[in-house]
Amino acid sequence: MPYPPLDVLAIGNAIVDVIATTDEAFLGSEGLVKGSMRLIDAEEATRLYGRMAPGRETSGGSAANTAAGVAALGCRAGFIGRVAPDQLGEVFRHDIRALGVHFDSPAGAEEPPTARCLILVTSDAQRTMNTFLGASQHLHADDLDHELIRSAAILYLEGYLWDPEAPRAAMRVAIETARNAGRKVAFTLSDGFCVDRHRSDFRTLIESGAIDILFANEDEACSLTRTDSFDSAADWLEGKAEVVVITRSEKGAVVLAGGERHPVPAAPVTHIVDTTGAGDLFAAGFLAGLAQNRELPVCAHMGAIAAAEVISHYGARPEADLKALVASLS
Repeated sequence: MPYPPLDVLAIGNAIVDVIATTDEAFLGSEGLVKGSMRLIDAEEATRLYGRMAPGRETSGGSAANTAAGVAALGCRAGFIGRVAPDQLGEVFRHDIRALGVHFDSPAGAEEPPTARCLILVTSDAQRTMNTFLGASQHLHADDLDHELIRSAAILYLEGYLWDPEAPRAAMRVAIETARNAGRKVAFTLSDGFCVDRHRSDFRTLIESGAIDILFANEDEACSLTRTDSFDSAADWLEGKAEVVVITRSEKGAVVLAGGERHPVPAAPVTHIVDTTGAGDLFAAGFLAGLAQNRELPVCAHMGAIAAAEVISHYGARPEADLKALVASLS
């Protein structure tokens, strides 16, 4: 039986976020750099988890957060990712399905366990992320549901998943399946450190024309293009994809498309609590706008509103009614 069509299908790391507040002293005692992201092994994940203050556990991962945001905005979203048959795997599966995201990827082997990201949030809303990739980095091309990929108008991929060889190969296969079906492919650079590791691959992928919609923040764009100038980075990226979206934190975002640049201001935020997931939710708002056939500046406004909502509380999933928040843009 064919799947009902999806607006967005995301492929990425299936991670359970464990979010807890902390202070500078704790970060110092652990030798952690505030605001950084590092990869850790299973032993370190167990040790650090035992030292953290009580936290909240929710399904996470960059592309999964975007899928959740797309669903919250009333669009049809799906996700492909790998979990283990363990407690955190069930947490991930239950949470993402409860948000209305189609997720039926079968669990893998018991080892390695489901991925988790231990997020330490300081009073200035900076998050220090300690990620154990676990089962998520063992996504293989054989795990892909090609019928599901062909059913989605947009395939959305996260750069974070580019690190391990097997998921990288799986994403290349997914891109081929989507393009052969006449679907759009969206890609997010994810993180400056990720760009540093895979700059050559990312540039080749972008210059090949495989990416229709590219998301990057200003730092990632500058890292990709080896420049310290936003304008120089934008000049290089312009025309490399049908749509390029560069976010600039409190400066808003710029959309590059059709030889034009559309600057969009950031949405106002009364109090920033936790910046986890801001880029993920911006992408969700933008992609939902595309699915609703809105003009590109309106799509970016939707992204800005979704990002502003998620940074106003702990966690990378929206808590307010995003559809109501963007209703004024109709």
